[in-house]
Amino acid sequence: MELQEGCKGVGCKWVLKTKRDSQDNIERYKDLLIAKDFTQKDGIDYKETFSPVSRKYSFRIIMELVAHYDLELHQMDVKTAFLNEHLEEDVYMDQPVGFTKEGKEHMVCKLKRSIYGLKQDSRQWYLKFNDIIVSFGFKENIIDRCIYMKVSGSKFIFLILYVSDILLATNDLGLLSETKRFISNNFEMKHMGETYYVIRIEIFRNRSHRLLGLSHNSDINKVLERFKMDKCSTSLVPIHK
Repeated sequence: MELQEGCKGVGCKWVLKTKRDSQDNIERYKDLLIAKDFTQKDGIDYKETFSPVSRKYSFRIIMELVAHYDLELHQMDVKTAFLNEHLEEDVYMDQPVGFTKEGKEHMVCKLKRSIYGLKQDSRQWYLKFNDIIVSFGFKENIIDRCIYMKVSGSKFIFLILYVSDILLATNDLGLLSETKRFISNNFEMKHMGETYYVIRIEIFRNRSHRLLGLSHNSDINKVLERFKMDKCSTSLVPIHK
């Protein structure tokens, strides 16, 4: 459409990313159309930007419960999470490079939904997800707003949200399937089964002994390689007196 008088279009660009697994192997290639948020004007293109994510210490507490009670631990990933919510503001974006309409180069795109890169994209996604998951009977934790819980008799399930990553911990497989089905009916999801790697943390379980371990091994190795310390001699303690 034509850019409205007194308005300014937000820029955009293509970003190419490589998704890797816990062993640093290439999982898939991604291309994202990103809005240039530095061209947005406060009070015009956005108002509120705050969006919570689950805290790391809350994640560790849930993992302790998973180990102690031998809970099922499954993972889901929301595909293009930030594209799910409608925008509250009128935002106009320049046409993407490579997709400019001939003879209409001066025209802009009016965004009906949020897009990656906008200052309010994460907030809009959180508000959308929160409304839907609460309607299914989940209650949000008053301390950590991205930890949800649902109880049905003796059955219970925890939901941990970290941007687009979802962890489900439960003592009942039926409740797990029901929750997965509900989320999948509302969002396009990637079902990843039992959790072994999430937010760059490796998870190791020994269910017979009710043990669970967390590791940042891949990130540590990257830091060592970056500073050329991957061939250094190992020690039981960082510093010998």
